[in-house]
Amino acid sequence: MFADAMQSAFGQDYLEWLGLLALIVFSAATAEGLIKTCLRRDSYDWRAYFASMADMVGRKLVGLLGLSLATPVFALAYAHRLTTIELSAPLAFLVLFVGLEFCYYWYHRVSHKSRWFWATHAVHHSPNELTLATALRLGWTGKLTGATLFYTPLVWLGFSPTAVLAALSANLLYQFWLHAPYIPRLGPLEWILNTPTHHKVHHASNEEYLDCNYGGVLIIFDRMFGTFVDLRDDIEIRYGLTTPLVTNNPVLISVHEWINLGRDVKAAGSLKERLEIVFGPPGGKPKPVAVAAAGRPVAAVAAEIGGPAH
Repeated sequence: MFADAMQSAFGQDYLEWLGLLALIVFSAATAEGLIKTCLRRDSYDWRAYFASMADMVGRKLVGLLGLSLATPVFALAYAHRLTTIELSAPLAFLVLFVGLEFCYYWYHRVSHKSRWFWATHAVHHSPNELTLATALRLGWTGKLTGATLFYTPLVWLGFSPTAVLAALSANLLYQFWLHAPYIPRLGPLEWILNTPTHHKVHHASNEEYLDCNYGGVLIIFDRMFGTFVDLRDDIEIRYGLTTPLVTNNPVLISVHEWINLGRDVKAAGSLKERLEIVFGPPGGKPKPVAVAAAGRPVAAVAAEIGGPAH
């Protein structure tokens, strides 16, 4: 459905452009590893690189199933839209750009604050080294959890689903280069744009850097809503999850947080606690059960209960 809409909007050759962009992204991520390994003689985690590539392939295969919570909601919102906004004037493009950036900020922020969305987003934060390949590791379950629903207001306002999804793709494409932590500060642009400096803070697992810098292209909403954190010279950045994920198995990488979530839901004692675990923040823990399970001491059972750190 999305492919047909894109073809209708951009012509028969849109697949060629997408293929070219994919080739450029893949080539840049690979070149980064080769340069670090062969020319600079620095360490580079090639296993993590291939895990990220496998994650990307797996995501594309899952996407072929056509399962998405947002698709019917987008269709309903567009059928009852307030007006029709054609992308025929600069103002329309500006409204779509800023509106999508606003929606992306809140999607990204909620993805760090709700385990339902974090279970997918944690995949992106799982590499213990920040590289361009990290940008390609996004998990397999985003469409199944309804992540794209955050952009429904733009469709209801009057932008076509095709335009919104195309703008989102462009937003994510911009973020590719943000995963190059060796790029220095960019002067006055740091006040407005999301830059590699801001984004490596976002990927850090240091306590001082957790849950900040959620912007996609812009950093202004982080500054407005108090979630901006600047890079500090006195802190050595640690990348990855606060409890490091050491596997390079792409299946385990994609489902590890769902396994943790399922374990904690199973250990909870009531429906209310289960809902709090599913939609509450990562790191939240269910209350310990009051009785022993399967003949084991309460302390042993309680020790196994706990949410993920992020």
